[in-house]
Amino acid sequence: MSISRIGLRWINGLLLSLTARLPRPAFYDIETTCPELLQVTAAFPAIRQEALALVDERDRLPAYHDLDRAQNRIAGSTPQRWSVFFLDLFGFQVDKNRSRCPKTCEAIHGVPNLLQAFFSILDASKSIPEHNGPYLGYLRYHLGLVVPTDKPPSITVNGETYVWKEGDAILFDDGYPHRVDNESSEVRVVLIIDIRRPMPFLPDLVNRIVTDFFARWTYGYGIYRRIAAEQAVA
Repeated sequence: MSISRIGLRWINGLLLSLTARLPRPAFYDIETTCPELLQVTAAFPAIRQEALALVDERDRLPAYHDLDRAQNRIAGSTPQRWSVFFLDLFGFQVDKNRSRCPKTCEAIHGVPNLLQAFFSILDASKSIPEHNGPYLGYLRYHLGLVVPTDKPPSITVNGETYVWKEGDAILFDDGYPHRVDNESSEVRVVLIIDIRRPMPFLPDLVNRIVTDFFARWTYGYGIYRRIAAEQAVA
């Protein structure tokens, strides 16, 4: 999110103080937190088919850190490539991408408080070092689409490890330290959906101001324009 680091630290501190009594696990139960995401998980076969078409041309997809410069520290710190294919960006819809993934877009339609949705493609042996998401106002959903069976990659969130499985989904707190360990010799693909974190009225109001205004018109619009520029050149 293209808000100053000092600003984000201040807002994160405010949200923590306003939600101090709420439980904050590393992994959340999808059915109780956002049951609408279950419809996305149920659409796994159709979503996977659309993702497989992207895998075949992943070398032509943008690298994550080329679209989001803040990702350079983690995406560019290990060998191999981390590619992304955005569908939704804080209210901006990437129409050309969405036209290629109609079943995925149908599945994510109706997910409340959706902030962004994109396919994440890790090349073989591409790991991601430990890092924290920049902002505490969202939770991140992963649906495993293409997962190697030999040495399947895993994600560790605040010390708790999950090994990806095809057709299986998780919802986790991206604000905790987390890393991806990948020693597999094949590509790994997940669908990522960020949703606004459920909060009581006052912190939710603060969160909506941050996501619907600041993040939308800085981070979201910035990446949306970079995608449009790359597609125009292509």
